[in-house]
Amino acid sequence: MKFVNLSEIHKIPNPTITMSTEIWTLIFGYLAAICMVLGYLPQAIYTIRTRDTDGIALPTFLLMGFGAIFFCIQGLLTDNMPLFITNLITFSCSAIVFGIKVYNDFFKKKK
Repeated sequence: MKFVNLSEIHKIPNPTITMSTEIWTLIFGYLAAICMVLGYLPQAIYTIRTRDTDGIALPTFLLMGFGAIFFCIQGLLTDNMPLFITNLITFSCSAIVFGIKVYNDFFKKKK
């Protein structure tokens, strides 16, 4: 029984992928990145401006932050810049909102 080295499988060229397909894949990746960031920014901007975090669930932003970090790592490992950039921005916004939420819930309410 012969085992196949998985790193060799990745190097096998796929004849069905053309330059046109690669370009469209990149375009769709960047369009998805733009949509994700534009969909996420309004909540982050609102929270930063008003400091209102009453309607925000802490576990949600914590998990979204971890998810964004993991996608950043995946984007770097696969050399997928749209994935990396999108999730770097998403993580930054999530970390800011998370910080404001923690401050409001644990420090501000103790006073």
